[in-house]
Amino acid sequence: MDGSAQRTLLITLTGRDRPGVTSRLFTTLAEFPLTVADVEQVVIRGRLVLGVLLAYSEGADIGRVWNAAERVANDLDMEIELSTGRNKRTPKRSGRLHVTVLGAPLKPAAMAGISGRISAHGANIDRIERLAHTPVTCIEMDVSGADPDALRAGLATEAAEQQVDVAVQQSGLHRRAKRLIVMDVDSTLIQGEVIELLAEHAGCLDEVAKVTEAAMRGELDFEGSLRERVALLAGLDAAALEDVRDKLQLAAGARTMVRTLKRLDYKFAIVSGGFTQVTDALVDDLGIDYSAANTLEIVKGKITGRIDGPVIDRAGKAAALERFAREAGVPISQTVAIGDGANDLDMLQAAGLGIAYNAKPVVRQAADTAVNFPYLDTILFLLGISHEEVEAADALDAQGGDPVESPSRAGRSSRHG
Repeated sequence: MDGSAQRTLLITLTGRDRPGVTSRLFTTLAEFPLTVADVEQVVIRGRLVLGVLLAYSEGADIGRVWNAAERVANDLDMEIELSTGRNKRTPKRSGRLHVTVLGAPLKPAAMAGISGRISAHGANIDRIERLAHTPVTCIEMDVSGADPDALRAGLATEAAEQQVDVAVQQSGLHRRAKRLIVMDVDSTLIQGEVIELLAEHAGCLDEVAKVTEAAMRGELDFEGSLRERVALLAGLDAAALEDVRDKLQLAAGARTMVRTLKRLDYKFAIVSGGFTQVTDALVDDLGIDYSAANTLEIVKGKITGRIDGPVIDRAGKAAALERFAREAGVPISQTVAIGDGANDLDMLQAAGLGIAYNAKPVVRQAADTAVNFPYLDTILFLLGISHEEVEAADALDAQGGDPVESPSRAGRSSRHG
């Protein structure tokens, strides 16, 4: 066909979804001298919307095509809309981004605010897809024509007003190339702080918790504050560590996230300002590939109140991420770091994607994106993995005889659950 003399016919079919609709329409269209220019299809609550854009030459008997398409719609008891136009080549828009919106619940006002901000930045929404409806509703948009930093700032303000989470990421192959996850442990992979659980045994919980909170906000030097807190544990029986290990609670969705990404050949690492006496158990339980943490000095069955070896602090976490990436053979650009406290900042900023998870304000402001819902598996949605895909993979494993958790329950049991 002569591109300069082409016209287009847009066919939109709407109605109850069932097998064979797409095949039936294209079988009918195959009888005519048409070119398929674009196809989009979506199913919402069992209702199909199928759009087909066709190109044809001037002078073609498009009336016959129109009548044939209407007959298909009548036979299938579906609604049809047809419109013609010129085949104008749409210029490619720069700045392609993924905008991920998380809400529980997600209300129309939030979508209005987010889409309004996108429009105000001169950007266009090219595609919208739902990735999850539980435990949160997740909507992903493909957006073009926006400056990433400006749009991220604008959407962060709107997200705070609407009480939703919004992540903005560059589109392209690099998003699918993420291959190493490096996670903080306390209040990220697990619920609570290990040192506070130990302090409860030692009878100094209030004092330790106060210092921990200030350190996580970035108000205190982490190494100094850790040594101060550990000193308060001096004389505590080392058996307290076993009790703490037995009472650990994983973050909701932790097992689902690890299990799902391991299916996709991701490597997992944990890096903690906590203690190897606890993190080693998590490594064994979850099949973690790499780990780094501090080690409590124990002499004659008692915690001495000192750290054995150098402290894993803010800089140490970033160095561990780089070391894990080298060992895994993964470029830094293909890493994801997840954390909640000020001592995670260097690690989050070094990674290809830094995610603040239920984090302190200083961390949310510095990270690439933030998740404020208490479900660790929502991070899967930021990587473009839908809830339905996770459920389908779990169901397939169950058929093979491997027990799996329900995604809605995953991570809510202890490490022995």
